[in-house]
Amino acid sequence: MNFAVEILISALLIIGGIFGLIGSFGLLKLRDAMQRLHAPTKATTVGVGASLIAAAITTAWQTGAASWQGIMVAVFLFLTAPLSGLMLAKAHRHLGRPELPPTGTEAPWAGETPPKP
Repeated sequence: MNFAVEILISALLIIGGIFGLIGSFGLLKLRDAMQRLHAPTKATTVGVGASLIAAAITTAWQTGAASWQGIMVAVFLFLTAPLSGLMLAKAHRHLGRPELPPTGTEAPWAGETPPKP
């Protein structure tokens, strides 16, 4: 295997491991459910995606053919994880859980009715 390709694959695996560890740590340590949504939907998605891309590059380098399965799983993961986090947050919000902090602008949070003037 080419040394540059090995470095790229190693870097992707290290980045994937670090982001996976950060996402798992955030899932355990953040206080409430709305905060805990961000750890798996952001950091862990990048971590698993980097690992899948490293696996696809390894397969492509060893066999000479593109590994579309790994790339498709990574694309599907990048598309669905943030959307599932959004849906969980909206469901949590519509169930009447704790109030959200102010947005800092005149615009309300998504899913809230705007204040009447």
